[in-house]
Amino acid sequence: MLRSYNKYGIIIAISLISYFLLMKLLGLHDNPVFSIFNAVLFGGGIYRAIQTHLRDNPDSKYQDLWQAGFLSGAIATIIFSGFMAFYMYEINSIFASEILNSWNINYNTGVLVIIFSMVLMGLSTSIVCVLTFMQLFKRSWNPNRPS
Repeated sequence: MLRSYNKYGIIIAISLISYFLLMKLLGLHDNPVFSIFNAVLFGGGIYRAIQTHLRDNPDSKYQDLWQAGFLSGAIATIIFSGFMAFYMYEINSIFASEILNSWNINYNTGVLVIIFSMVLMGLSTSIVCVLTFMQLFKRSWNPNRPS
C-alpha cells in the first residue's frame, strides 16, 4: 500500500496536469494568472494527505503530519514539473517563449528558468499550505481546566 503522501502527491499531480490540459483545450494555458487555481489543488490534496495520515495514525506527532503534507506537495511538484518539462521540450517548444514574453523579460533565458521557477513555486506553495493546515490539526498543549 502506498503511503498517504505518495498517494496524494500523485493525485495532486494528476489534478494539476488535468487542469493544465483543460486550460490548453480552452486556449488559456499561456495566461499565468490562471495558475492561481494550482494553489487550490495543492491545498486540497495536502489537506487530505494530512487528514488521512492522522486518521490512519491517530498518535502521530506534529512533525509526522507536517512531513506527510510537505512530501505530498513535493512529490506533486516533481511530477508536474517533469510533465511540464516534457511538454515544453517535446510537444510545444513555443510555449516557453510565449510565457517569457508575457513576463516582459528582455533577455533569452529558456525553458530551464520556467521549470526552476515552477519547482520553487510548487515547494513554496506546499510549505505555506502545510504550515497553514497544521494550525488546524495540531494538538493543544494546554491542559483542560475544570469548570
